[in-house]
Amino acid sequence: MDRVRRGRVGISLTAIAVLVLTACGTSQSSSLADKPDVKVTPVVAQTPAATSSPSASTLPKLCPNEAAAFDKGNFPRYPYIDNAWLPLKPGTRNVLEGRADRGGGPLPHRVVFTVTDLVKVIDGVPNVVVYDTDIQDGEIAEAELAFFAQDRDGNVWNLGEYPEEYDGGEFTGAPSTWFSGIGDAHGGIHMMANPQKGTGWYLQGSVPSIEFLDCARVFATDAAACVPVKCFNPVLVTDETSPLDPGSGIQKKFHARGVGIVQVGAIGGQEGETLQLVESRTLTARELRTTRAAALALERHAFETNLIYQQTASAK
Repeated sequence: MDRVRRGRVGISLTAIAVLVLTACGTSQSSSLADKPDVKVTPVVAQTPAATSSPSASTLPKLCPNEAAAFDKGNFPRYPYIDNAWLPLKPGTRNVLEGRADRGGGPLPHRVVFTVTDLVKVIDGVPNVVVYDTDIQDGEIAEAELAFFAQDRDGNVWNLGEYPEEYDGGEFTGAPSTWFSGIGDAHGGIHMMANPQKGTGWYLQGSVPSIEFLDCARVFATDAAACVPVKCFNPVLVTDETSPLDPGSGIQKKFHARGVGIVQVGAIGGQEGETLQLVESRTLTARELRTTRAAALALERHAFETNLIYQQTASAK
């Protein structure tokens, strides 16, 4: 959602929040499975050239602490996320494919984001539960539950993440787990209600105890992007970074109106993750039940193995 950013490069999608799915029940689909030679290096057209992206030397040492802006009373009783740039409608799934270097050179990379119909209360706020899996070179590298809520002003908040990590298909733990309001964790805004250039860096999440600090800013609001699914215009481009890990570089996320994240690029950093949207569709009722069961199974494992998760309420 959210995370597409991984390992503190981790769109998070927070994030990525992310996230990232088709709104209003529309369905578009395309696949690279039958195109083994296709290159999935992001191709972006019409991005304004007048504004340059930040380099490692210009990264913010700290981004603003927006914890004070979080108001539990400013959220609806039932989560509904219809932000134009990050809609999260239950039953929608987006698949992004590309490459990432996590040791051993760039390897094929596939991220599947699904918005479930589950709700989990975090820090007094009902959240949409997003279930996603991260496949690296044909093996699962991460399975995650991410939690998002939209306030009454239209801002989409990321209020928690449970990312299980795997090595060779074996579970190795979930050390980056956090929930707003537990310990020193603070959620942040994953997508502003009305993103505009010039608003500066904003906090997406902060957990000092696990050295997690994600920040973002708006780079462009009038870009365009062509990916295997289709060409999109206009596209909102954001820069995301972790000031605590400047070596991770900058992750650029391209958000299409009414769809969410359609492309991810990288500036600097060893991982160099690139992704493009290759499938976007609405699940059948049966597929949604299957995904719900998978998300609940992941939560059961979290309750069995993770002390932080054990301090939360069950998803319903």
